Amino acid sequence: MAAKLDEIINKYKHKPGSLIPVLQESQELVGYLPPVVQRHISKGLRIPVSEVHGVVSFYSFFTMKPKGKHNIRVCLGTACYVKGAEEIVKKFSDGLKVDVGGITTDKKFSLETVRCLGACGLAPVVVVDKDTHGSVNPVKTLELLKEYE
Repeated sequence: MAAKLDEIINKYKHKPGSLIPVLQESQELVGYLPPVVQRHISKGLRIPVSEVHGVVSFYSFFTMKPKGKHNIRVCLGTACYVKGAEEIVKKFSDGLKVDVGGITTDKKFSLETVRCLGACGLAPVVVVDKDTHGSVNPVKTLELLKEYE
């Protein structure tokens, strides 16, 4: 794994603004960005680990926790919340037996909530991987996952 991380780092090492592309490719490789990976990137790019961690913790598309094969994000923004998003979260949590921020025991699904997905007109909204599902009916929540089985 370290050798593959080094390849990614070396590809971008001498380019300005290289941290984000290195983090993106590293996350694709490893699946997430744990402290050991952040330290490796810090050393390879010769930048403080605090800078690497600051970028990882700031941007929502980076994660320091492992994700399931399929990542479920439920919007809890105002429009989604008013239209039952909390009930959708509960249905996923109970049906998959996973807490928000967790991963199923088979590592197939991870569940998280977000503040806004920018699709308020489709509320309530659920994103599975890169697929956006709008006007989600809380009763049929788990049916969304059939196509990801």
